[in-house]
Amino acid sequence: MSEVRIPTEQRSEFGKGAARKIRREAKVPAVLYGHGIEPKHLTLPGHELMIALRTPNVLIRLQGEGVNELALPKGVQKDPIKGFLEHVDLLLVKSGEKVTVELPVTTTGDIAPGGLFDQQLLSIAVETEATHIPTGVEVDIEGLEIGAVVTAGDLKLPKGTTLAADPETVILQVTGVPTTAESEEGGEGSAEGESAE
Repeated sequence: MSEVRIPTEQRSEFGKGAARKIRREAKVPAVLYGHGIEPKHLTLPGHELMIALRTPNVLIRLQGEGVNELALPKGVQKDPIKGFLEHVDLLLVKSGEKVTVELPVTTTGDIAPGGLFDQQLLSIAVETEATHIPTGVEVDIEGLEIGAVVTAGDLKLPKGTTLAADPETVILQVTGVPTTAESEEGGEGSAEGESAE
C-alpha cells in the first residue's frame, strides 16, 4: 500500500475553542500516539486528509515541524450533520511491525439459483505488516447452494496476513427463499426480513 504524504503542524493550544479555530481554517486537529511516545498534538489540512481517508487503512506520512512519521488512522470523528472532520487519532507505525486492522470483505460470482445471499460481516479483523496492508479480502461465492456458510476461518487471506477474529465467525450464508405459507407463519422472523447489521 502506498503512502499518502500530508503536511503537518504541531499545535500548542488545546480545548474546544482552539479546535473550533483550527476547523474554521479548514484544518483538522489530530493526535499521534504509540510506541511509548508522548502523544503529539498536530494540525492537518482538512481537504487532503479527507481524500486520504477514503482509502481503508491508509498509511499517512506526516511531515513538517520536526515530524516525519508513518501513521495509521485509528479513530475518526465527523460532524454528524455536515460530515466534516472534527478530530483524528493516528497510531504511529514502523516498517516491519504487525498491526491489527479491519479489511473489507467483498464477494465475486453468483450463488446457485433459488437461494438468498446474506452477508453478515462487511469487514474482518486481521493482523498484518503495517507497511504492507492488503486492500481487502475476496470471497468466491460462485455456485454456493442453500445451506452454504462461509466462516472467517474459510477466508483465503493475503500472504503475510493472519486472522485476528474468531475463525467460527459467520461471514456469509445462503438461505432458502421462503414460501408464501412460511412467510405468513414466520411473520417478522422470515428470511427476507432479516438483514446484515
